[in-house]
Amino acid sequence: MKTHDYINTEQHYIAQNYSPLPVVLSRADGVWMYDVDGNKYLDFLSAYSAVSAGHLNKRIRDALVNQLDVLDVPSRAFYTDKLAPFAEKLCTMTGMDKMLPMNTGAEAVETAIKAARRWGYQQKGIAKDKANIIVSSGNFHGRTTTIVGFSSDEEYKENFGPFDGGFTTVPFGDADALEAAITPETCAYITEPMQGEGGIIIPPKGWLKKVQEICKKNNVLLILDEIQSGIGRTGKNFAFQYEIDKPDGLILGKALGGGIYPVSAFLARKDVMDIFVPGTHGSTFGGNPIAAAIGLEALNILEEEKLAERSRELGDYLKNALIDLQSPLVREVRGSGLWIGMDFDPDKADAHAICEELLQEGLLCKETHETVIRFAPPLTITKEDIDWAMTKIRKVLSHAEQCAA
Repeated sequence: MKTHDYINTEQHYIAQNYSPLPVVLSRADGVWMYDVDGNKYLDFLSAYSAVSAGHLNKRIRDALVNQLDVLDVPSRAFYTDKLAPFAEKLCTMTGMDKMLPMNTGAEAVETAIKAARRWGYQQKGIAKDKANIIVSSGNFHGRTTTIVGFSSDEEYKENFGPFDGGFTTVPFGDADALEAAITPETCAYITEPMQGEGGIIIPPKGWLKKVQEICKKNNVLLILDEIQSGIGRTGKNFAFQYEIDKPDGLILGKALGGGIYPVSAFLARKDVMDIFVPGTHGSTFGGNPIAAAIGLEALNILEEEKLAERSRELGDYLKNALIDLQSPLVREVRGSGLWIGMDFDPDKADAHAICEELLQEGLLCKETHETVIRFAPPLTITKEDIDWAMTKIRKVLSHAEQCAA
């Protein structure tokens, strides 16, 4: 089968809830991927930050294979010898007291919502069914009905209602708006410290520190979604470390699974996590030995191979190179670490069309919110790889500039 055969078959049998670029990938190694026709591509997306340690990382693969040789999924009806070391490592690295393992990012967000509400009732004394959670505009926390119900993107919500309610939205990066929105029924503020799907939006310096002060003053939980920004992506192990010691709750996923397995977790201080007792929450696959072995190795790689430091150094290198292009098509280049958004003027360029041209040049990336192209390669990338990518970006933008002239 050739590229068009696979695409036609997939379009016939699979729901069209994605709009993929026209490439059919068949294998990968490190930062490189290959299609069914033998073409080679540099991955500048990392499965939306899930492949931070590179494709088919040998240490992650060995953790998976070695675990498969001894024990697979027994459920949390029993203790296993893998979950405790993983939990200890994750709590130690984040500074959090306890963790609750799940599989996908959306599941971990749902877990955080349940924890916040239950804490609000049992610890803060909010009246039954009155708990309110504040969220940020432009947020992206997943695709469940509860989560899309508080999205500010109408496309995510269209024809999926009715929704839960119980959420209030404030502008992202506006601490004063957060403080004004808090009421005695507010149990938590759930936000990304830096927004990914929103277009790689970096808040004003000092915002998160002020947010933490506001939440503490009002006995409101500060819960951070670092599913995309965590595990070294922004140049720190966790993005919150740029400004605060730790939040009250933390949501992780994506790169926690090493790019090969769904692993997520909700972490929190002890009094928040202790509201969960047997029967109040669970997951058949959450915290299984395979996930725990992979998650532990992903954290070991993060530390031992200094991925956060690499992300900070190489991210600055890439961002400066993109800025130096001085393209008249680009309104702004922004980001942190190897998590960079190039924001195009929609009157001058089509971000999706540029992604398609970059694909033809052997560079894989994807637009978000129609105008922003996200550059987020594996954290194992080299300067030489970035230099190669820049030759392709420069060529494509030059062609687009000529067409726009």
